[in-house]
Amino acid sequence: MAEDKRDYYEVLGVNKNADESEIKKAYRALAKKYHPDMNPGDKEAEKKFKEASEAYAVLSDPDKKRQYDQFGHAAFDGGASGFGSGFDFSGADFSDIFGDIFGDLFGTGRSRSGSSSNGPMKGANIRTSVRITFEESVKGVDKELELTLKDVCTNCGGNGARPGTKPETCPKCGGKGQVVYTQQSLFGMVRNVSACPDCRGSGKIIKDKCPECHGTGYISNKKKIQVSIPAGIDNGQSVRIREKGEPGINGGPRGDLLVEVVIQRHPIFQRNDMDVYSTAPISFAVAALGGEIYIDTVDGKVIYEVKAGTQTDTRVRLKGKGMPSLRNNQIRGDHYVTLIVQVPERLSSDAKEALREFDKLTGDTLNAVEEGSDGGKEKKKKGFWNK
Repeated sequence: MAEDKRDYYEVLGVNKNADESEIKKAYRALAKKYHPDMNPGDKEAEKKFKEASEAYAVLSDPDKKRQYDQFGHAAFDGGASGFGSGFDFSGADFSDIFGDIFGDLFGTGRSRSGSSSNGPMKGANIRTSVRITFEESVKGVDKELELTLKDVCTNCGGNGARPGTKPETCPKCGGKGQVVYTQQSLFGMVRNVSACPDCRGSGKIIKDKCPECHGTGYISNKKKIQVSIPAGIDNGQSVRIREKGEPGINGGPRGDLLVEVVIQRHPIFQRNDMDVYSTAPISFAVAALGGEIYIDTVDGKVIYEVKAGTQTDTRVRLKGKGMPSLRNNQIRGDHYVTLIVQVPERLSSDAKEALREFDKLTGDTLNAVEEGSDGGKEKKKKGFWNK
């Protein structure tokens, strides 16, 4: 019954002003999600797939869409009771969509342009890594890597055949590098294209292989590659070296070399984006009276003026003393230093006596307890260091 059906626009999740590309995109997502081959035995998924397919068959056909917009489901009451029971799908083009779906299902691709897959192709990228120090990440550094890379075989010129012979056209694909097969779907046969299994997409068969490269067309050599690590690079980022990867296919360019940078842990500095963090110890006297101290930065030691009465865990900012920007090394982050007041663990008798006298003069007790005049215990008054 027409009144039992959901609105086709609601089924696809589009509005009534959706154009053809929006309708197709919405249906492709639903078809891929609910296709029976992706949900074997799931009756609910099959039902949703059929519902979406029926909606697409109507909304993708301009004439049927016009009728549906005017009369709703009643426009098709005379011709069908639903998907698979006489519904007219003749106006809908499912081949484009189901070529993509079957390509995902079976690992195959569908050629839209009809072009051969044995044309020039860029070679695969190669990944490696390099370890550098924290200081090198600040200033930048040049490193030399030794890698095993492929080169075109000089014995056969890269065609993989023994000198004096040459590759032959693949009889299975006729030199196209692709084979065409059809896949049965709920809407009939869908045409798909995949790489030829005999020649692996090259379009050529080598019967007499080159003894040097064993038919691959490439030989491996150890090479030294110079890589320039820019100042400010962060841990895990990569440097790309163009055309230092795998050789191209059928005359295509080489791939790239991607060098991941691993930065060694620093005993003092920690990094967050472009900012640097560290701690610096200060003496009890400097914290109380103020004074100059040396602070280690990525640029070396700098002098910093500590304010009198500085408390432990006070954080100070050294502007422009952080990491340089990768895009512009004239722009730098900041260095944040946490000042830690160091309490001496060993004191001479004179130092202890002087500290007790200081305690009396300032009235600073740090919640200490002393004997009262009546022999009991009483808490000393709050003094300077408790403020």
